[in-house]
Amino acid sequence: VEPNATIREIRLMFHKLYPRWYPARQSIKLDPKGKSLRDEEILQHLPVGTTATLYFKDLGPQIGWTTVFLIEYTGPLFIYFVFYFRMNFVYGLDERFTSSPHPVVNLACICHSFHYIKRLIETVFVHRFSRGTMPLRNIVKNCLYYWGFAAWLAYYINHPLYTPPSYGKKQINFAVIMFLLCEAGNFSIHVALSDLRRNGSKTCKIPYPTKNPFTWLFFFVSCPNYTYEVGTWISFTIMTQCVPVGLFTLLCFIQMTVWAKDKHCTYLREFKDYPSHRMPIIPFLL
Repeated sequence: VEPNATIREIRLMFHKLYPRWYPARQSIKLDPKGKSLRDEEILQHLPVGTTATLYFKDLGPQIGWTTVFLIEYTGPLFIYFVFYFRMNFVYGLDERFTSSPHPVVNLACICHSFHYIKRLIETVFVHRFSRGTMPLRNIVKNCLYYWGFAAWLAYYINHPLYTPPSYGKKQINFAVIMFLLCEAGNFSIHVALSDLRRNGSKTCKIPYPTKNPFTWLFFFVSCPNYTYEVGTWISFTIMTQCVPVGLFTLLCFIQMTVWAKDKHCTYLREFKDYPSHRMPIIPFLL
């Protein structure tokens, strides 16, 4: 290949010789234990001499991230309604228990549905993915996580024996306000991150706060979208006062902290001038 060939061009050449392994399925590395090279990297700019050995790894069948998110988020949206409408095959109840006497149950359904509808809209109109695909085998694991927890939460929140929050309307109203603020913040961050790739670029850039006050969290953390996402589920936990929701929130926090730390390390590695006072997910702490 020519010295000015990009990794993407090499992937296409490889695919032409071996049609089974389409570009998204290929991992091209300089070292078997190293990380995959990005499409836009140029061969002559890599730490190689006049000859180079590239290592290929089959990533397995791939599926587009847009399709992944649509499948993951559509499931919880409809699964929740199965429990909200008290289907007989779920609780095995007679007609006296077709609806809940507690208004917070209706409010929880609205908030839960709003959250996943927002995610679906963002998937179609907002998100721009640096990587176009993920391994097909992961979709089963992801769906079990999102769909399974949606069923678990919905079962208890909509159960005939469900009891409303201890502090009544004050607790519920506080949680709703917190929920809406976190949802607005999460959406604002996703729009700001999307604007960094508006021209179709897949190059990693440093995100900075904009005129939108919800983006000012970028002053303190690298991944405020995760901060707002955790805040959303904390508020939902307060709203419903339900143990399964709290456990789901804890798992979300652990997973998003892992993702935020990885992203934060990537920023520090790729940008020498990256703001040193930023933390991965929680201002001044974590």
